[in-house]
Amino acid sequence: MFSAELRLNAPANTRVMNPLHDRKSVRHSRRSMLRGLAGAATLAAGGALAGRAFAEDQQLDALIGDTDRNAFGQDFDQASRTIHMPKATAPTLSPATAQITEAAVKSYDDIVARGGWPEVPKVDELRLGNRHPSVVDLRKRLLVSGDLDANAAGNDIYDSYVAEAVRRFQARHGLTVDGILREATLDAMNVPAATRRDQLKVNIERLKTLSTNLGPRYVVVNIPAARVEAIENDVAVQRHIAVVGRPDRPSPDINSKIVQINFNPYWTVPVSIVRKDLIPLMQDKPDYLTQNHIRVFDVNHKEVPASQIDWYSDDAVHYTFREDPGDSNSLGRIRINFPSQYGVYMHDTPLKNLFGGDFRYDSSGCCRVQNVQDLVVWLLSGTKGWGPDHIEQAIKSGDQVNANLTKPVPLHWVYVTAWSASDGIVQFREDIYDRDGVGAPAIPPTVKL
Repeated sequence: MFSAELRLNAPANTRVMNPLHDRKSVRHSRRSMLRGLAGAATLAAGGALAGRAFAEDQQLDALIGDTDRNAFGQDFDQASRTIHMPKATAPTLSPATAQITEAAVKSYDDIVARGGWPEVPKVDELRLGNRHPSVVDLRKRLLVSGDLDANAAGNDIYDSYVAEAVRRFQARHGLTVDGILREATLDAMNVPAATRRDQLKVNIERLKTLSTNLGPRYVVVNIPAARVEAIENDVAVQRHIAVVGRPDRPSPDINSKIVQINFNPYWTVPVSIVRKDLIPLMQDKPDYLTQNHIRVFDVNHKEVPASQIDWYSDDAVHYTFREDPGDSNSLGRIRINFPSQYGVYMHDTPLKNLFGGDFRYDSSGCCRVQNVQDLVVWLLSGTKGWGPDHIEQAIKSGDQVNANLTKPVPLHWVYVTAWSASDGIVQFREDIYDRDGVGAPAIPPTVKL
């Protein structure tokens, strides 16, 4: 049966609990260390620092006392055996995903029937060691969704129980996993249980359509998750952070096959980007093309100067704009090609910083892939003459080199915002393109794209 903690068939964790005398020993050593530091502070800077250190000593004693009284939870190890993080090897899309997600809906139906979960009051930030009245509601919220063990309910201290529960919640929602309660995590927590349940129901129909005839080896781009998975025999053997299309330039749903890899590719600017981006840029910065190594060709494929174009009209759409290969090329050093009516592809990028955010919706429809070279090694593993060393040589050559896959690999760009994979853990992502129709949040209003 699918339990209220929203998992199935969890493996036992055999980690042994620390004995009580170890905790007492740690308590004594920490007090001694802090008092020693207070003494050193007195010698170095006088009584003010010593007084501050003494105050911190009292604060630490209070927190340690809470630990001894079970406020921090002497049974944390026991709880850690029942609450698990999502498995990195559990693929989003597999033949079993739809069925497991249906079981999750039943669990969420029960949660909704019992009144859902409480709203957590707004706070600027909470982290390990903080004490705040909102932590009481936070514990209740995490307990209902199965992120916090039942033994850990009840007090206002942001202890190791709570920090680990927040980490699990963040992992399930595609947020930075740091155990710190900030605005993005709080916003995701305060989405009503009924809305999350309805998200699961909407996605079941998508999953039923998507999870048939997948084959043993394929690539999935889950657009709302901004994540790429290489899947082999129902195991996610690689996962890559991605950057996908902005809400006003969404990445499309695609079912295709990866057929070719370009190393050191040229980039031909699509007409849509010429209209939306390039013309305004050239009006503002006439030397933009030169600075970015983009050359201009007329309809006869003859290179012409940019000054020949009237940038205050649609004249530019009749020309071809091609960016030379190099470190600054918009596609980076690698492009992954597949047949598509949308003119999009997967590729590297010189803007590595874009992979660092929680809300990675910044492209014009293509999919930028972090550590894309690792994915290409996997894609070309069945193609003779294209081992890791050959791939590295092709990249270092600086010339455009093409590698055709001996056996094309199926590719699926999908829009899945709620699912439960083979690990039985329910995951959610924001409805970035507003396709679910259930009132789930899109991108938080504070996020700038």
